[in-house]
Amino acid sequence: MSSSLTLSPAPASATPTRPDLLSLLATVPDPRDPRGLQHRLPAILAVGLAAVLAGARSFVAIGEWVAHQPAHALAPLGVDGRGPGESTIRRAFARLEADTLDLVLGAYLWTRTSVAGGRRIIALDGKTVRGARTKTKTAPHLVAAYDHGAGAVLGQVAVAAKSNEIPAVQGLLGLFDLNGTVVTVDAMHTQTDTANLITAAGADYVFTVKANQPSLHAACKDLPWAKVPVGHQVTTTGHGRTVTRTIKVITAPDWVTFAGAAQVAQVRRSVTQAGRRTVEVVYLITSADHIAAPAATLAAWIQGHWGIENRLHWVRDVTYDEDRSQVRTGNAPQVMATLRNTAISLLRLDGWDNIAAGLRHHARTPDGVLKLLVTC
Repeated sequence: MSSSLTLSPAPASATPTRPDLLSLLATVPDPRDPRGLQHRLPAILAVGLAAVLAGARSFVAIGEWVAHQPAHALAPLGVDGRGPGESTIRRAFARLEADTLDLVLGAYLWTRTSVAGGRRIIALDGKTVRGARTKTKTAPHLVAAYDHGAGAVLGQVAVAAKSNEIPAVQGLLGLFDLNGTVVTVDAMHTQTDTANLITAAGADYVFTVKANQPSLHAACKDLPWAKVPVGHQVTTTGHGRTVTRTIKVITAPDWVTFAGAAQVAQVRRSVTQAGRRTVEVVYLITSADHIAAPAATLAAWIQGHWGIENRLHWVRDVTYDEDRSQVRTGNAPQVMATLRNTAISLLRLDGWDNIAAGLRHHARTPDGVLKLLVTC
């Protein structure tokens, strides 16, 4: 990440400022030789994002969208005269400092998301951009931070080669002022270092406990759950199945020695479909006590965590067909993933729950795309 950029997200407890998107894009370093440039980088990024908001999945589609817009329509995005072509956009994206772009757009979205119930809840999870794999290059694996309430992406980092998600998640968390927030992650990140990082920053964690922490898993499983009353239960029906989620919560005993653990939860998920019933039992730990996180609140945090899979990664895969994308050169796969994250986030903030419908709408109404970018 470029050391020249000092921008960081606003503190969770502060009154958010409202930076202008185009002004923030101007802070992204331009990797191109300045001689002979026809289009400024902020304008290239803005039209790329606009095209992705209209449903573009490739550089060809972005170039076609730009070519079909009159000059006066592109002017608010910083374009002077004719818009940039496909090759110009492709080359710029391939060389761009992708992590810096993620930081800039994450800061922008941080100021446009609200805090529900006094706390911001952030989920972190990784996704591989499978279509970017080549014979000589592995597919990039990107870890995103997702706001439960707004459905917006607040940041993203690439996992370093020959590394894994754990240091990437820790690095991503280090970009935020976490004071007063709650962080939810899956079992891979149930790590002492990650727990200490979160609690030292004034936040709480919710961790899933599985076999990668065998002693902790055994300790959670051996608690007297039969004597613990049900704290919260919800039954839902749909898609031909009935799902009942039950949560029991107990104060963490002294012999559960994981860093900062205040409560342990048992979540039982019962699914009945076509007359067949299956039951899954999962254990979780949290640094939030029973006052900050009673059973119903903890259940909502746990359920909300899966929004990063269902409302972000699934949308990128299915609606944007990301895993079959042919964008493979340089940093372009991460840049395109970032633009998809941002487009999904902006649509959610604009009230669109069905992202595919939102893309179709904006494909028909390019003025709506420009308005969304300039005024959101």
